[in-house]
Amino acid sequence: MIPIRVAKPPRFGDGFIQIEPPAVREPLVNPAPAAHSEGHVTDMKVYIDGKFYAKEDAKVSVFDHGLLYGDGVFEGIRFYDGKVFRFEEHLKRLELSARAIALKLPISLAEIQEATLETIRQNELRDGYVRLVLTRGPGDLGLNPLLCPKASIIVIASTIKLYPPEMYENGLAVATCATRRVPHGAFSPMVKSLNYLNNIMAKMEAQNAGAGEGLMLNEQGFVAECTGDNVFVIKDGKMTTPPISSGALAGVTRAVVLEIAAELGVPVSEPDMTRYDIYTADECFLTGTAAEIIPVATLDNRPIHDGKPGPLTRKFIERFHQLTRSTGVAIY
Repeated sequence: MIPIRVAKPPRFGDGFIQIEPPAVREPLVNPAPAAHSEGHVTDMKVYIDGKFYAKEDAKVSVFDHGLLYGDGVFEGIRFYDGKVFRFEEHLKRLELSARAIALKLPISLAEIQEATLETIRQNELRDGYVRLVLTRGPGDLGLNPLLCPKASIIVIASTIKLYPPEMYENGLAVATCATRRVPHGAFSPMVKSLNYLNNIMAKMEAQNAGAGEGLMLNEQGFVAECTGDNVFVIKDGKMTTPPISSGALAGVTRAVVLEIAAELGVPVSEPDMTRYDIYTADECFLTGTAAEIIPVATLDNRPIHDGKPGPLTRKFIERFHQLTRSTGVAIY
């Protein structure tokens, strides 16, 4: 294989990264490698502002406001069998999140798309997960974003395994968290922000309760979402999920599930929901890019129906996996 050009570590001066022009892409000899499809990536290459760095050299300035204040946005994106799943939807959400916090994209969406694809190629992956990060960029120690002259973009391509296989087979234990979802009046949950402390604090509560995920309510006591997933319940053959206005993120996988429901002829509604709706459901499952679709067995140690994944949940999982393997933007 022709060796790729790996940049030297960023040079720091007065607290700022000195960014060089983007490196010319050197193509891989094997156009569609099968290496690294499972497990950890070896010799990882990370994209930062137009250049590729070895994992140990992938660094940003300590003055970057993404680090100092969580000032930035991100996307988690899956790719399967050499195709990026729902790539356009993820890029659009990234653009909207950036616009919502008045963060100007450092390069065009088309260039971000190509940078993402090339990062996957450089790591010779066919199945995996991309973390696409936009930060406000280096500034000073104050809050003022106007002192950050240019945003930074980071692309990491690797593999991810959020839950063990037995949880997908037997269902996940979920616990209600005391931490409430950030209300729209404080900061829109629609923004996929680098500041994830609200979710992290709730996740810690769930872990301390011995659960795999935490259910988050809004200030009115209605179900919003889990710490990293959207929530769906099935009752009498009908499906419900909390509305976006409740504090839920407009999940990409959530949208896929709504499409599958229409295809299967399953009625869907988005009412305000309470824990009662989950306690008394026939089936419950969670959705997210990293989690995909995972059944819920219990909420607060109470079994959902018989405590086993239901037949409709399994149909949704089966159809979802069919879509991930048959659709998407080609990488190679």
